[in-house]
Amino acid sequence: MYPHSKQKKTPVTLLALSIALALQAGAAAAQDAGAAATELDTVTVTGYRASVEKALDIKRGEAGMVDAVVAEDIGKFPDSNLAESLQRIPGVVITRDGGEGRQITVRGLGPDFTRVRINGMEALSTVGSSDGQGGTNRSRGFDFNVFASDLFSQLIARKTASADVEEGSLGATVDLRTARPFDYDGFTLVTNVQTAYNDASQAAMPRFAGLIANSWADGKIGALLSVAYSERETVEEGTGTVRWAGGTTNGGFNPNSAFKEALKSDVYAPRFPRYTLMEHDQKRLGVTGSLQFKPSDRTTFSLDALYSKIDAERDEKYIEANGLSKSDALGKREILVNAGEVRNGALVYAQMDNVDIRAENRHDEWSTDFYQVSLDGEHRLTDSFTLSGRVGTSRSKHDNPVQATIMMDKLNVKGYSYDYRGNANKPVFNYGVSPTDPNGWTLSTIRLRQNYVTNEFHNGELDFSWVIGPSFTLSGGVQGKNYSFDSMERRRVGNETAVPNFSTGNKIVPADMTELASLGGLAGSPGTWVVPNFGAIASMFGVLNGEGIYALADYAASMRGVEEQDRSGWLMGKFSTEIGSIPVYGNLGVRHVRTKQTSSGIATASGTPLATTVTREYNDTLPSLNVVAELTPDFLLRFAAAKVMSRPGLGSLTPGVTVNVSGSAKTVSGGNPMLDPVRAKSYDLGLEWYFDEGAMLGATVFYKDIGSYIQNTRETRVYADSGLPASLLDNLNASPSDEFTFTVPVNTPGGKLQGVELNYVQPFTFLPGKWSNLGTQLNYTYVDSDIQYLLSSGATAQKAAMTGQSKNSWNATLFYEGERFSGRVSATNRNDYLIQVPGTEAGFNSDANGVHGQSGTTIVDASIHYRISDQLELSLEGANLTNEAQESWVANPSVSLPLEYSQTGRTYTLGLRYRF
Repeated sequence: MYPHSKQKKTPVTLLALSIALALQAGAAAAQDAGAAATELDTVTVTGYRASVEKALDIKRGEAGMVDAVVAEDIGKFPDSNLAESLQRIPGVVITRDGGEGRQITVRGLGPDFTRVRINGMEALSTVGSSDGQGGTNRSRGFDFNVFASDLFSQLIARKTASADVEEGSLGATVDLRTARPFDYDGFTLVTNVQTAYNDASQAAMPRFAGLIANSWADGKIGALLSVAYSERETVEEGTGTVRWAGGTTNGGFNPNSAFKEALKSDVYAPRFPRYTLMEHDQKRLGVTGSLQFKPSDRTTFSLDALYSKIDAERDEKYIEANGLSKSDALGKREILVNAGEVRNGALVYAQMDNVDIRAENRHDEWSTDFYQVSLDGEHRLTDSFTLSGRVGTSRSKHDNPVQATIMMDKLNVKGYSYDYRGNANKPVFNYGVSPTDPNGWTLSTIRLRQNYVTNEFHNGELDFSWVIGPSFTLSGGVQGKNYSFDSMERRRVGNETAVPNFSTGNKIVPADMTELASLGGLAGSPGTWVVPNFGAIASMFGVLNGEGIYALADYAASMRGVEEQDRSGWLMGKFSTEIGSIPVYGNLGVRHVRTKQTSSGIATASGTPLATTVTREYNDTLPSLNVVAELTPDFLLRFAAAKVMSRPGLGSLTPGVTVNVSGSAKTVSGGNPMLDPVRAKSYDLGLEWYFDEGAMLGATVFYKDIGSYIQNTRETRVYADSGLPASLLDNLNASPSDEFTFTVPVNTPGGKLQGVELNYVQPFTFLPGKWSNLGTQLNYTYVDSDIQYLLSSGATAQKAAMTGQSKNSWNATLFYEGERFSGRVSATNRNDYLIQVPGTEAGFNSDANGVHGQSGTTIVDASIHYRISDQLELSLEGANLTNEAQESWVANPSVSLPLEYSQTGRTYTLGLRYRF
């Protein structure tokens, strides 16, 4: 094993220690404050209905289009992270990784278009994943699964721009707020102990959350400390094809094949047909600390700190026909297709000889450490003039020191077949040999990778607010923000096919160096297969010791970074007036920002890799308007208009190329440091009717004119035709004659995006008796877009919807909030969406109007709570109760074919909450 870097104590650790000492000193005095604790229960959100009302109060009180999730709405939902809490908001849908929410899309705009602020300061956290889920996150998309939702008291999605909110978002600015001591009256102690059970992994998983807060000196000083810890063990079972390719790709099938249709360029076979088994094991720790000081009614200081760490291990186990995608003379060209069936151009059934079979076992160890420290201050100089400021820093450090794959092969197998004619997501495979037979496998490849990504923010701002009169307030400020992104990768110095002999003197894997991988909840054909025993082989040969043939070195093509210096100033007027008898209020402002960007990476000049740095600068002036008209005291008309911008994705700014071979994936990714930001004009019009206490009926129409867009074009071609040096393939187990997927980012003309949000919230207080404890939340979002996509040459491709955009999505919750018993049932739905336009392979590229997509899902969760006493509450929660599958596909107008399919099971959680 490689030595892990020693962890230094973060500022959060020191702050937490001082808070804990302060709280301990004040706890004894608070023991007698029973009345204060009782009073606390009357002002703190404790029930779901109360939290819904508080979220509506936030929405109603804002000038812009805002939605919120508040307090125990998060803590009592079966939501393991923040993304799954945010999906309750209209217009927000999520993507999942290993069965848990990871990133969000707002109104059809993906993770790169959403900025996240923690306690008012922009931050970015990233994690790792399987290759099928994009691998290590090197984008601007925020990975919410780093954090436990228990650490936060409030989530707000700001869907319209205002001058006082930093630039960078097209979809939404999401504000995450941790608890502060002045949120509570006196001494407060809350603990929540839970045990979760997943029916796929059949594992019990502990979860704990606790909060302690206190204030003293007549409420002038306060301290708070909260901790959340959880373990998560899940199994992801499914199938995959990677892609579908024509009969002439990779040199084509053997021309002597009896089934001649398979030889045609427009008949498509799966590249890597296989069953998949992924075992996830995660441990997540989060700590927040806050100190507040209020020396007078005019002055307040808040010091906030957040620390979160997620440690994960993942094992991926496959058996596949890799010969279908091998380009050399001993690969696809040897395969004889004896029989088959073609449907709509797809070879959905085939019986073959001379097929190479591979079994592989990949082991990942990764962690993400995130910390943020910020200091806020506000001072009211006069009754009409206030100064406020904030300074802070945050860092997300993702380490993936172990990413290793051991592979073993059987070559030229006779009688292999696959069959997708029944359920395409559950194909039937016959490997021609017993998939559970541990004998006769040859050790073929040992792949080693290490990945490291660091994101840092250093922020400072100074603002003022001047109440000029009862109907006008002028505010403004300046902000400086320095952001840095650093990425590196390490790989084997030697060739990945350089593998040792066993004690027998050859590379035949001994039977005791193998193990069986078995599907549990998914009925596979086969459901059990043999794979290399990763631990045994790695231990025997010292695979992870970094020495000899397993030595690693920096991989130059993946060494890259981006630095940004953003300097901005803003001015905004808040106004209130009347038009006739109708009260009108809102804000009008402008923000100007200068972005100085420095990108570094490895470029290729005349076939020679060279370290390259590119610097550029651009400016944006962003006016915004938010207006609210109270047609009646409970009926609001809202309008918003703004110019908005979003900076290019980090991976797109690299001034060079990254060549990667990982299992079935052979890719070349190029960068473009001169990309322009995505810029748009945004308009919103909404109606909200607050027809009863805690009730609202609303409708919003939104429109975005996206003037420029950034698209990652993809196409498959032979590496030798790219002009890149063959030396970039050294030690990658690939040759210049292999086909690679080339990805290049380009600016496109953009397009239109428009949609509608409908929102209905109502407690059923009009019903008799206990029926009046019922209530509902319903929302629906429709989004439509039309984006002009381009080819890597710059020529126009097809027009299609924006990637990541579901045309229809909805959320529905039925809740009951009684004196002792409460419960909720929630369902969230999004329909199909595109993940790549155009497709990669011939037949699914732009010429064929092809796309890659993801099928829609409907996730059902439920929870029940029973209050044993005023302090003690029992809960039972269920997540993904229908075991909804994740399914991706590739399609053209004639056919849709499966790419990846997986299930992760249901999770049940039993908990006990105590409040002092």
